Amino acid sequence: MDYELITPLTLTFFLAGTIKGIAGLGLPTVSLGILSLVLDLETAMALLLVPSFATNLWQALSGGNIGILLRRLWPFLLPATVTVWLGAALFAQLQPHWLEAMLGILLLLYAIAGLTDLRPPLQNAYERPVGVLCGMVNGTLTGLTGSFVFPGVMFLHALRLDRHQFVQSMGILFTLSTLALALALQCHGRLTPSLGLSSALGLFPALIGMVIGSHIRHLLTEAQFRRVFFACVLGLGLAIVNSTIW
Repeated sequence: MDYELITPLTLTFFLAGTIKGIAGLGLPTVSLGILSLVLDLETAMALLLVPSFATNLWQALSGGNIGILLRRLWPFLLPATVTVWLGAALFAQLQPHWLEAMLGILLLLYAIAGLTDLRPPLQNAYERPVGVLCGMVNGTLTGLTGSFVFPGVMFLHALRLDRHQFVQSMGILFTLSTLALALALQCHGRLTPSLGLSSALGLFPALIGMVIGSHIRHLLTEAQFRRVFFACVLGLGLAIVNSTIW
């Protein structure tokens, strides 16, 4: 890792950690979106691993509902974890600029769904089969792009969980996805010791950002921040798609 990238790396994870502290999500999305503008996608995916895992594990273990959520969500979480390997294996078969464009499109879809509060009704009878399908797609796209959110977060949103269970369920999904991505990158020879060390350097600013974000959360209503956050994600998605086109 070039020493000139230490400052942008630190600022990126500080910003992403702050957003996660406020909203309970966004560290992988924001950090990957920004880093992919200055680095290749493969490097950006490796750099987010340590900060993402540590902050998401913290979120997954907070709330006291982990047992209830695991029993309900395992048909979704299992394929979402296993198929990360498939996406990572397909990574070498596709052109990098197409993968970056895919990441940009995923961010756009995620932002539009958030801004419009798109939560299609999901009947209990269809929860498991839809969960399996969404898990498979989510895991494959995680391995291809490093993005953990689509369509997994939309599926969790459709379950109409209460606020605390929703945040904790995202933490569980992101933690398992991060672990699976790290193992897949390592097995495919794309996670080097130097990248692992550089990723670890992003943990401290991410944690500082989370602490600050938790204080900012009390100054904004949830609706206000959701609009700002998804507008930022929309801008990142447009920037990535534009860079791949031009």
